[in-house]
Amino acid sequence: MSIIHNEPQIKNPIITAVRGQLEQRASWLYLLCDEAQKKGVDPMEIGPSAIRRCGLSQGEELIKKGQTKSLKGLQKTLFTKPAQWVFEMKIQNCSDDQLEIHFHYCPLVKAWQKAGCSDEEIAMYCDIAMCGDRGIGEAYGCQLDLQKTIAKGDDICHLRYYRKK
Repeated sequence: MSIIHNEPQIKNPIITAVRGQLEQRASWLYLLCDEAQKKGVDPMEIGPSAIRRCGLSQGEELIKKGQTKSLKGLQKTLFTKPAQWVFEMKIQNCSDDQLEIHFHYCPLVKAWQKAGCSDEEIAMYCDIAMCGDRGIGEAYGCQLDLQKTIAKGDDICHLRYYRKK
């Protein structure tokens, strides 16, 4: 029996459609990792670095868009109101040097649940996927602290970006 609880509260058709697109991306990650394993390659050997590269690139684009490395700029460019609805997130704290967010739903986890992944597999895919968020933080000169994750059975994903001193 799974320890993961991940059910959306917001059921707007447009939000549901956007979640479907994110679920498809999560399915890509799952299928790539599954094929890697079939070929004798540990997904943890290739996944984190590839996804981190994607995050670094996305972070650089977000910096250009917002024209700042302030985490207030990251909040305005990435964690927009539509994104907040999709992930049912609440911004807990936001300053130039710290951004703390609670996510109450994850469409990526939902995709892995639909694929029949075990809790252990879901936790691994989440770890890989979060390398993108770490890469975004790195582009901003920050670190990401994951205090809780839905993928590991917590009630929320608790992300905290903070500027390295």
